[in-house]
Amino acid sequence: MKILGAGDNVADRYLDAATLYPGGNALNVAVFAARRGANAGYLGVVGDDAAGRHILQTLQAEHVDTSLTRVAHGPNATADVELRGNDRVFLRSDRTTAQFEMDAAQLAAVADYDIVHSGYAGTLRERIPEMAERAKVSFDFGSRFDIDETEPFLPHLFLASYSTSHLSDAEALALVERALAAGAAHVLATRGPEGAIFGSSEGIVRQPADRISARDTLGAGDAFIAAVLVGLAADRDVRSTLVSASAQAAQVCQEDGAFGRGIPFDADAVAGPHDINDEKKAVKA
Repeated sequence: MKILGAGDNVADRYLDAATLYPGGNALNVAVFAARRGANAGYLGVVGDDAAGRHILQTLQAEHVDTSLTRVAHGPNATADVELRGNDRVFLRSDRTTAQFEMDAAQLAAVADYDIVHSGYAGTLRERIPEMAERAKVSFDFGSRFDIDETEPFLPHLFLASYSTSHLSDAEALALVERALAAGAAHVLATRGPEGAIFGSSEGIVRQPADRISARDTLGAGDAFIAAVLVGLAADRDVRSTLVSASAQAAQVCQEDGAFGRGIPFDADAVAGPHDINDEKKAVKA
């Protein structure tokens, strides 16, 4: 099976530890899919600074195809992270390098994959219908978009994912049911310590979370999504796929960063706040 992560990447900078970790929803899903045996690739833009070079080298070390990864002149996208307990809080970010406009060649390359995954932090939401003409599409809407905003895209999606820890159980279930009714083939609602709800034409399945002492929850949802995509692509039964996904998400919570591979950086040199919403400027690469 071939799974492509298309869209965002970021250097997650843990200020207290002065350590930088590769991350980003699309990049994480590609890495986690590769770890589960998929032939994975990453389509996106990295900077030509130390952080960007580290991310590119990490992808290659994780056996993710980087032939569709482009290098732009400038600093890699960053997000400054602070751990509060075992949860991560994003303080500020600069994602401009990772925001790109998909060109015709990149769009055509999607057809080389069975599944392409993208998400809310990138710029490809409006391209879902075009991508869906070339491959099955998975999209993570996170917790930023309500069902009304996402509904027009759902008929094009093989998997629609939502982060629903902020919703009640009844609200999360209603979201899954409505997304299915709107046309998504599969719908995943991750609920943090409450597990996950998964829906398809075969019905609704609940998956409890593995009970662990979490170290860092960054990347857990992406790991869950990747495991679900690999299971669906391999035509595994839903229950074993969800059990495996929950186990992978739990494992991710045992290490810092989305999937480790941190390097030191000079936290004292990080000057000036970045607007967490400064994601409007896109670069062509």
